[in-house]
This record gives sequence, structure tokens and C-alpha cells, in this order.
Amino acid sequence: MNTLDKYLKDDSVRGVVHTAAGEVIEFRNPGVKDLYCLVAARPHALEGAFVCDRVIGRGAALLMVLGKVKRVYAGIISTPAVDVLHKAGVEVDCGKQVPNIINRDGTGTCPVENLTIDVDDPAVAFERIKEFLISKNIITS
Repeated sequence: MNTLDKYLKDDSVRGVVHTAAGEVIEFRNPGVKDLYCLVAARPHALEGAFVCDRVIGRGAALLMVLGKVKRVYAGIISTPAVDVLHKAGVEVDCGKQVPNIINRDGTGTCPVENLTIDVDDPAVAFERIKEFLISKNIITS
């Protein structure tokens, strides 16, 4: 394990970022909202960072690559996310690797994973995720 996994013992914390500058940023919302908002508002905050998250799918992995994350730990991570991160040179550790992330209803694949399955460019993934979050009223423009 790692020094950040202690944060995940708090049920209200979904993920945590330890920035290269030593700042700790907690994610409290499910899905990619907090990660997306961090990349949008503070694009350099992830550069060289270590991210520890409960669940990492392909969309989140692409956002992390866009932010230039150095290392990740996931409780659960999809194989497509591992592929994206490894291709970008990001160190990956996990509790469990799965073929894909399942949606919250347990009825299929996560919509953000589906949304980014054919995307290799992190900037394109960022725009698709933005459009998705706006369409679901999770964020405003």
C-alpha cells in the first residue's frame, strides 16, 4: 500500500492527490467530476503528482495523463486505464484490475469509460468528459 490509502478509509473521500509541491487535495464526489474540475481549474496541480483513488477508469486515466501525473494507486482499475497510464509512463499500482469499470447501477460499463474507449488524445477526452458532465448537469460550462 502507500501513504495516501489512509484517506480512502474515510467513506466520504473518493480519492486524494499528493501534489509535487506537497499539497494534499481530496476528492469527495463520485465519478470524474473532482478530477475534471482540478484539471480545468488548476492544470499544473497534477504535474508530477501521486493520485490515490478508489476507482480509475479509462476517462480518469486520460485526465491524469493530461495533467502529467507521475504515479497512481487504485483500489480498482480497468485494464484500458492501465494501458493508457503505462503508455504515458505513469507508475501504476492497484488492489484489483478489472476488464472495465461498471456503472453505478451495475447494469453495464461506466459511461465515461465508454465515452473515451476510442480516444487516445487526452485533450479530446477532456472535451468529451466536459460535454458529458454538462449534459448530466454535474457541472456548468
